Amino acid sequence: MISDAFPRTPVSHIVVVVPAHNEQDLLDACLTALSRAERRAVAVAAVTVSTVVVLDACTDDSAHIAARHPSVSAIEVAHRNVGAARAAGFASSPRDGSRLDATWLVTTDADTRVGEDWLLGHLRHAAEGARAVAGTVAVDFEGHVEENLGLRSSYDAHYRHEIGHPHVHGANLGVRATEYFAVGGFAPLTTGEDHDLVRRLELGGIECRRVCDIPVTTSGRLSGRAPDGMAGFLRSLEATA
Repeated sequence: MISDAFPRTPVSHIVVVVPAHNEQDLLDACLTALSRAERRAVAVAAVTVSTVVVLDACTDDSAHIAARHPSVSAIEVAHRNVGAARAAGFASSPRDGSRLDATWLVTTDADTRVGEDWLLGHLRHAAEGARAVAGTVAVDFEGHVEENLGLRSSYDAHYRHEIGHPHVHGANLGVRATEYFAVGGFAPLTTGEDHDLVRRLELGGIECRRVCDIPVTTSGRLSGRAPDGMAGFLRSLEATA
């Protein structure tokens, strides 16, 4: 079990990882939003930010879109596996001593847009002592579910935007690098890699703070990249809509 001894090293570096498999339609909006969040964090806090897009077996224009963003680094893998892609993105994070403990790892998805203060929110929770943070997700239904107008209401009825919520999303998840590597990082799972990581953190005595003040907005598409990700959750609501 990892010690709860404090004070912790202040976070001085953030690593953001975005897995992407054929996301040419949504990736630009994702990276544009992340760039705004990065500029905001750097301007307000004494931190540096590295954003890594992991292009996983992409056969579309995702690589060219990533290249348009000078603050973004891109790596190419051929896992066809979201857990392995997230892990590959964090594999280059510093592993030595105080630098490790001063690094906050955060991940989102290529079909997701973060708010301008998203990274600042993660930094705030880390400064308050959080060792892992699970944020909430709002769904952009525009252009995706016109055929089922009740789906939005069903989602709102089932989803809990509140402190202590039960949700875990790879689209809005942060953890201090010390704890992340201590439990082995993301497992190579095609789905549920986010829940698996949080489960192992909590089994190791690392509480994951469930917060609602740094939401992200994700696509309302019903056919997603991960078999049981947000798209799967939305499909499960269709019967109740």
